Formats: sequence, C-alpha cells, structure tokens
Amino acid sequence: MADRKPSHSDDGSQIIGFRSRQPIVNARPPSPPAVDDLAKYARGENPDDYRHRMVVNIIAFVFVIGLIAVGLWLADTMAAMRKNQDCVLSGRRGCTPVEVTKDRW
Repeated sequence: MADRKPSHSDDGSQIIGFRSRQPIVNARPPSPPAVDDLAKYARGENPDDYRHRMVVNIIAFVFVIGLIAVGLWLADTMAAMRKNQDCVLSGRRGCTPVEVTKDRW
C-alpha cells in the first residue's frame, strides 16, 4: 500500500489509483427465476382458425367505421346548433329555415 500514493499534477488536482476488486463468492443458493416458464403460453396442437379470425376482424372494422360515422354526424350536428345559437343570441331573425310543404295547406 505504500507504493500507491496519489500523484499530483501541475494544476493541483490529484489522481488516485484504485485497486481491483476480488470476485465475491455467493454463499446463498440460487433463487428461483422471477418469471414462470413460458411454455404455458405456447400454442397447443390445434390449428389456427383463420376464417373465424378474419370474420371477427371484419366485424371490428365495421364497428369502428360506424363509430367514426356517428362521431362525424355528432360533430356536424353540434356545429349547426352552435351556428344557430350564435345567430339567435346576436339578435337576428330567421336564423333557422322552416320547411313548409304544399300538401299541408
């Protein structure tokens, strides 16, 4: 240990040499793995039902398209209502057109 003295550089900083660590021997027995065996998630011997999967995908696609259409209709209705409310609140008359059919008279 006497031969390991810190060396000084010209600017006043010190460089300290560290000795390497010895490997630590683990006295404890190895612990069980943190993750269970993944074999229980493996596919079985049954073949994949491709047709059923495609039918379910098509149904999901149609459902999502329906949700998008309903969302667009709702946004358009809300925009029209806001336009009508702005017109009425500004004090104008005849903001919403009234459709009258001839067979009613």
